[in-house]
Amino acid sequence: MRIVQFFEKNNPAATHVAVVDGENLKIISGVTSTYDLCQQAISAGKTLAESVSENGSSATIPYHDVLESGCLLPPVTHNDPAHMILAGTGLTHLGSASARSAMHEKSTEEMTDSMKMFQWGVEGGKPQAGEVGVEPEWFYKGDGSWVAAPGGTLELPEYALDGGEEPEIAGVYLISEERTPVRIGFAVANEYSDHVLEKQNYLWLAHSKLRQCSFGPELLVGDLPQDIKGKSRIYRNGEILWEKDFSSGEQNMSHYISNLEYHHFKYAGFRRPGDVHVHFFGTSTLSFADKVKTQSGDIFEISAEGFGQPLRNQLKAVATPKPQIKTL
Repeated sequence: MRIVQFFEKNNPAATHVAVVDGENLKIISGVTSTYDLCQQAISAGKTLAESVSENGSSATIPYHDVLESGCLLPPVTHNDPAHMILAGTGLTHLGSASARSAMHEKSTEEMTDSMKMFQWGVEGGKPQAGEVGVEPEWFYKGDGSWVAAPGGTLELPEYALDGGEEPEIAGVYLISEERTPVRIGFAVANEYSDHVLEKQNYLWLAHSKLRQCSFGPELLVGDLPQDIKGKSRIYRNGEILWEKDFSSGEQNMSHYISNLEYHHFKYAGFRRPGDVHVHFFGTSTLSFADKVKTQSGDIFEISAEGFGQPLRNQLKAVATPKPQIKTL
């Protein structure tokens, strides 16, 4: 089952949640957000699919109309963006280390830190049942105000050296009143970063991740496929500038998803009731690794089998006022 969120074109305050049914959307009765639907399911002790079935549908509309209207929202949102936490893990996919390691080459034959961490993941990222695996690379990416809607723009700020796509799968979670992380689904995502900045010095990785991102437009409810095949494209002036296949799912990863989840949610501060977490699981495919230089106006398109409509976002250069610091 896949679900979407959207608003009415003539009334943006009116939002709906719908199940994707072929070329149509079946609007779910009784809720106006995925967040409310998930809270309803958790409170009733039911699965998300069970809650959708019990609520039923109030109407069916053409999916094409919503896509063309530009009214799609991220598949999960929070009324208070400060309570949506964006984070991720890197060097998690087989083959992901080569591009990263090339950014941080050392003059000697010593392994780069990236290659070391990747190797640790290969050796210990898939622990036996009941055991804890090795920690992955981890980064913070912002809160819900940094999420661009599917079809929306990804900003290229004046201080950025680059704006590059990162095609990934993201897990979406809601923290219950009992402080338990509840996995509600998965989505195609663009984790969008500044690779030129990161290449200059690995210690700037944290800065390079403080950019917008996007995920959706559809939320896949249920288990994540073991072997995910996707395609990442960049369009410029209506033509394909660059494209490449990518793979995800545990069959193509050096870590189990459960290991990545454990090392994120082991921190009590990430188990605050009511919070939403969007966690990016990493990638092994970057246009930057193929020496592509993106520019304002380029369109990113990321798609994956089983995840429905592709995720599209346009890169847009924006003016960035300098912060004015005051003293009380």
